[in-house]
Parts: sequence; C-alpha cells; structure tokens
Amino acid sequence: MSESGNDMQIEFWQGDVGRRWADNHARTDSVLREIGEKLLGFAGVQGGERVLDLGCGAGATTLACADLVAPGGSVVGLDVSEPLLDVARRRVAEAGVANVELVLADAAAHAFAPVAFDRVISRLGVMFFADPPAAFANIRRGMRPGARLAFVCFRTLAECPWFALPWGAAKAHLPDLPTPDPDAPGPFAFGRPERVRGILDAAGFGDVTIEPADPMMHGGDLEKTVEFLVHFGPLGRAVAEASEDRRRAAGDAARAALVPHVGADGIHLPAGVWLVGARA
Repeated sequence: MSESGNDMQIEFWQGDVGRRWADNHARTDSVLREIGEKLLGFAGVQGGERVLDLGCGAGATTLACADLVAPGGSVVGLDVSEPLLDVARRRVAEAGVANVELVLADAAAHAFAPVAFDRVISRLGVMFFADPPAAFANIRRGMRPGARLAFVCFRTLAECPWFALPWGAAKAHLPDLPTPDPDAPGPFAFGRPERVRGILDAAGFGDVTIEPADPMMHGGDLEKTVEFLVHFGPLGRAVAEASEDRRRAAGDAARAALVPHVGADGIHLPAGVWLVGARA
C-alpha cells in the first residue's frame, strides 16, 4: 500500500477510467467549462505567480493558468493519471507553452519543494483522498506562508441536478446498490461544508471561506448527454457493475428523465458546487 493509502484511486485513474476520460477530454472540458471559469474567477490567479494545479487531468485549467501568470509565472499540473497527463502534455506542446510542468504524482504523498507555490488551485480534483487532513497538510508544505488555496468541489448529490436527476430515475433499475458513505472518497465527499472546514483546519490552513455556486453543466444533445452520464460520475460507476439488461433499463430511465430539459442547443443543468478558499 502507498504511504497515502490512495492506491484504489490511483489504480482507478491509471486504468480504463483514466483512458476513457482521456479519450473524451474535449467533451469533458465542454461539460465542465463553466465550473472551471468559476474556479479561475474565484482563485484570482495573478501574473508572475507560481501555481500548482491539483488533479489537473487533461490540462484545461493548467493551460488557462499559464496564460494568467505570464509573463514571469509558472504552473505545475499534477495528477495521478498517466493517460490524462499524456493528453495534457500533447496539448501543452501543441500550444507552444513554455511555463508549464506536468507531474505524475499523488499530491497526498509527493515531496513538494518547501514554499514552492504562491497559489494552489483544483477543479474537482481534491475529493478523492483516503486521508484528507494528511493530504492537505502535505500540500500546504509546498506553499509559501500566506499562499492561497482555491478549489471547487461538488456539494451533495441532491444539490447537483446534473447528476441527481438521471441518478434518481436510473437507481430503480440498479437495486443492488449499497448505500454510499457520504464521506468516502468520491465526487460528493466534500458535500458537507462543516467537514471541508474541519479538514482544512486540521491541515493547518486559516481564513477558510466556503461559498455556494450553481454553474451550469453543458451536455449537448440528449444522446451525448446520456452517453456521458452513463460513463462518468456516480451513475457511470453503478451502471458499469450492473447486468446488460439493467444497464439498458437504467440508461433508458435516465434518458426519459432528461427529455423535459432538452433545449434548442442541448441540455444544460446546474451543478451545485462549493468554492473553497484558504490561506497557508
């Protein structure tokens, strides 16, 4: 077992799931575009800063930060998924960006250089640690005193219609689903703000702020949205473990639930998130 205890998540993102996200990175970036914009507006990245992008994935927020910190600043994009980092490396090379470094590492255990970063950001990349206080304490060791942490994470499933609506319709066809532990590593592990505050307090951060936001997630047409939802997120994981008949029935139910939300330019549903800030 790794020092951080994150073996299951690392294996998850290094395997088929990571490859699937890498293959669909353009679509994922489109779905998450407004969430990323909310994060960057909240984070307040400045020119000349040294920024760490946690869970950088295929590099969308890393590349955006590279523009914001230029000239004179730099960005390190860190992720546990080699397939996603391969995409990020290609995108950085194609863009001709020279102030980005991409690192394959587990943020919970990586030996960060002391006081290396002026700012740390993450778009939906910090909810998967086995021991969140220890992970954030390790991250803080790489931040200069007073450096700002800014991340976006999902609120509870019930507060995120993009996931809750199809999930509620599909789960009747997935009767063997166990009741999830709301605090277990996963998309909604930081749904309770009091838990998030406790984690950051325990990790040594101060000036913690937690603000709700409801950016839209943009799914495109109905079939593409259903395809996305049954491959990614909580519904995707549940469907993957079901029989073929149940997968088909769950997908049909999710599709029916989304039909009333189809507009002229596709499906757009809100994602309840927290914008979380803190100081090292």
